[in-house]
Amino acid sequence: MHIDLSAKRVIVTGASRGIGRATAAAFAREGVRLAICSRNPDTLSAIAEDMRVLGAAEVIAVALDVRNTAAVRAFVNQVAETWGGVDVLVNNAGQGKGGSLETLEPEDILDHANNIQIAHFRFVQAVVPHMRAQQWGRIININALAGALPTPDGIPSVTNRAAGIALAKLLGQQLAKDNILVNSLNMGWIDTGQWDRHYKEMPPSISREEFLEMVVKVVPLGRFGRPEEVANVCLFLASDLATFLSAASIDVSGGLQGAIAYYPTLKREMQEMGLERQATLEAASAA
Repeated sequence: MHIDLSAKRVIVTGASRGIGRATAAAFAREGVRLAICSRNPDTLSAIAEDMRVLGAAEVIAVALDVRNTAAVRAFVNQVAETWGGVDVLVNNAGQGKGGSLETLEPEDILDHANNIQIAHFRFVQAVVPHMRAQQWGRIININALAGALPTPDGIPSVTNRAAGIALAKLLGQQLAKDNILVNSLNMGWIDTGQWDRHYKEMPPSISREEFLEMVVKVVPLGRFGRPEEVANVCLFLASDLATFLSAASIDVSGGLQGAIAYYPTLKREMQEMGLERQATLEAASAA
């Protein structure tokens, strides 16, 4: 069964790395006209050239902050005016943020929301008039499993991803009459480089390989997901193979469910184990 997206006009946000870049690359290989944005202007031109090499028919690349409503509207309007419309939006920009009742300020949660569900809303609000005019559109909001399965010490991500999932469900119902399908993809543990950042919180006596092996044990498929695997689901949702799928919440998690809440406990256990191991080694060397 062939997915033909070659005539589509696609916007992918947060396309400079990780899931966003992999998704942009997947659409580029399909020969779409591809618009990408990122906050990092230094790498954007090189990424745009990579997308052309991969097969994108045309590429528009704009550096912008998804928290800036005027910039978002200008970008979407530029794409629509250049190509005569917009067919697909992948709302990918935004990262996770941890924190607890004791460590956060209310403004921390608001700032994170501005990067997640409010940014999703900005882009949807900007593209919908163009999709509505052609009575066809596909909107894919990248969210996280934490929004459905709360994790300790992650108040911003849990609350804002939950809101993002709810927003996609609501929009999927509201826009169905215009043949605009909206779905949420909820990420489990995807290998995007975030685990290297988490590893930096470990004592030096814990090796990177040991850390990753312990983390991935709770994933039923026994490994981290790859950004390309998320991108493949985006291709399906953007295609004419997914014509009766809207307001859905789809977990891309390798079967990971309730155990996602175990990571903060696991992290503390590994830190304690590492410190104990380090103390033992230091005592042995001093003897």
